[in-house]
Amino acid sequence: MKSPTRVEFVILVAAIMMLIALAIDSMLPALPAIGHSLRVTNENRWSLILTAFTAGFGIAQLFMGTISDRYGRRKLLLVSIVIYVVCSIAAAAAATFELLLIARAAQGIGGAGARVLAVSIVRDRFEGRAMAQVMSIASAIFMAAPVVAPFMGTAVLAVAPWRWIFIVLAVVGSMLFVWVALRLPETMAVENRRVISFASILDSARIVFRDAQSVGYTVGTTCLTIGIMGFLTSVQLIFSDVLHVPKLLPYGFAVMALTMMAASFANSRIVMRFGMRRISHLALIGFTLLAALHAAVALAGEETLIGFVVLQSLMMACFALTAGNFGAMAMENMGAVAGTASSVQGSFSSIVGAIGGAIIGQSFNGTTFPLYGGIALAGLVALFSIFVAEGGRLLVARHEIVMEA
Repeated sequence: MKSPTRVEFVILVAAIMMLIALAIDSMLPALPAIGHSLRVTNENRWSLILTAFTAGFGIAQLFMGTISDRYGRRKLLLVSIVIYVVCSIAAAAAATFELLLIARAAQGIGGAGARVLAVSIVRDRFEGRAMAQVMSIASAIFMAAPVVAPFMGTAVLAVAPWRWIFIVLAVVGSMLFVWVALRLPETMAVENRRVISFASILDSARIVFRDAQSVGYTVGTTCLTIGIMGFLTSVQLIFSDVLHVPKLLPYGFAVMALTMMAASFANSRIVMRFGMRRISHLALIGFTLLAALHAAVALAGEETLIGFVVLQSLMMACFALTAGNFGAMAMENMGAVAGTASSVQGSFSSIVGAIGGAIIGQSFNGTTFPLYGGIALAGLVALFSIFVAEGGRLLVARHEIVMEA
């Protein structure tokens, strides 16, 4: 099979990543409809539809990378997409809220394979700044999903029951399966495959956890994930109960997602020149300060629709300038165990991020203060983690690999 061009490769990686965003963001406008249909009276429980997916997503990542390091990326990716499609259909048929949560958790397992393997496939072909550049371009394309997904959910609800949203997800997954099957060859070199044994897993884990850069930037990514998951589990209630404009949720979300898309594209253009550290460290500082400012606004009772969208959009831009670079730096020294490293790092950030985000979401009290106070605290923890990982330095562009692998 002939390898895809660089352009097609980036678009394909973005499409694989989109499966996760579509599964989460398309649910936002549908949460009230699902809750009422399945007789869930506590509004805070509606966000468990998001948490269940991210829980399955996080736990399954522990195994996906190790399996891919033994058997390769392509076949496992295809199996993961099949799981995603089948569980989307199961979610559409769920008769109770509990069965829906089980289907969502299982759907997250398929999403985990997509996430781990997308990162591993990119790491197989690129490293350092080149990897950060490719991931940023893919992320810029991938950000179309948060723009489209809420509108998709709203459009489906306008003409059909909420269950059809899951049918649409199944159709999208099926189309991606065909694309991967026809166009993506195996990217992992045979000589890099590792035997699955307790000793080999332990050896790979040691490589991941003994590397200060891997640990520091994984913790940083986890803190960012807590912030984003807290936002996702709260945003529907914010638009309905705080801002009193539930119908504007897709539009506000689209503005935020477009800002992230622009920031991701900008990162792909400047990262080779300025380096991952300078860009991401500045962005993390901005992310934390904006969260603190937004918490102060909420505490003063001055929350407005325009202020909310503007401040959150700026935070999303900072997140986009941070996340891709953090991921690349966490993986920079992990070439020999890319799959396992992607699994361990992704699983930790997803599980802890989902728990932290759920705690923030369940703390909703009719204002945005719990959300932004929690995000500001997570940002401070991330800054401390990076400061330690970098030996007491920030904003210093140390030697970074800049060439293609």
